[in-house]
Amino acid sequence: MATQTVTGLDIGSSTIRAVEVNVTKARPVINAFGQVSIAPGVVQAGVIVEERAVTNALRQLWTSQRLKNRDVAIGITNQQVVVREVEVANLPEREMRQALPYQVRDILPIPVERALLHFYPLEDPGKAETVRGLLTAAPKDAVLTAVRAVEAAGLHVTRVDLASFAAVRSCAYASTQVEAVIDIGAQATTIVVHTDGAPRIVRTVARGGDDITTMIATRLGATVDEAETLKCRIGLNPVEGAETAEVIDDAVRPLITEIRSSLAYYSSSRSGEPVTRMAMVGGGSLLPGLVGRLADQLNVDAYLADPLYRVTDSRKGGGHDLLGRYRSSAAVSIGLTLGVAS
Repeated sequence: MATQTVTGLDIGSSTIRAVEVNVTKARPVINAFGQVSIAPGVVQAGVIVEERAVTNALRQLWTSQRLKNRDVAIGITNQQVVVREVEVANLPEREMRQALPYQVRDILPIPVERALLHFYPLEDPGKAETVRGLLTAAPKDAVLTAVRAVEAAGLHVTRVDLASFAAVRSCAYASTQVEAVIDIGAQATTIVVHTDGAPRIVRTVARGGDDITTMIATRLGATVDEAETLKCRIGLNPVEGAETAEVIDDAVRPLITEIRSSLAYYSSSRSGEPVTRMAMVGGGSLLPGLVGRLADQLNVDAYLADPLYRVTDSRKGGGHDLLGRYRSSAAVSIGLTLGVAS
């Protein structure tokens, strides 16, 4: 059988990343990785605002990194995406697709005709009248805009996936314990509580690394670039810079509160079943001292996840290898390839 090549494409608010892998019997093997920056405002809260800018950035990425495969899986991040555990009528697959809009229309915050729906069963219902599963609903216009921008660059979209599910796929710890995968990006943070890779709740909050940078710049009178440097160097370590650390502490407090409320909601909805571990990914998770602060304040074990542990890297990376340096930010693009390969 010919080797299948798949590419995961993650379009973020400040950076577009692509990972190209060969699918083997053992595990996917990375052929190439590349990323390109995009201007502020081109993508806002996961929604592509300037299609042409994204298309041009993708052309630049494929040319500069000499990416060969043009069949891509793309990840969608949007605050309007609904992921909810529901119980629906147990129907054959084809009938389920036809009946799903009518079964869930009353629980969606957006009109069902403007949503793309998918139902993932969480159990084998046998001959039961109903089946419990995970409903996902994404705004149709946002998805179509992303597909259009990507295909205008000469690429072919073979799969559309939720970025949150891709992050879980690349980082989730396989066990029966309850874990939260927390992906902190520039403009948003996604919290997925799962058991053995099966998502239970998904929540996206409009807080990320840019909020910290903006507060540093405002309160210390620094430029955005200077504030970003201070954030990455000092973080929550007052020894390195007490004034900056105090500002960052104020900036991360609302994010910690959002994470705490999400974990508490899960526990209350599951008869007190606690989240026992937090896997941190995304560029924002690298803020010095953040993982330890979350563990201390939420009383939950936390660690930086490694999205590369389910793949093999065939490249000769070296000290300047982008993927090695930005592996935490590459969780979604890697997870997208794992979704195609599975």
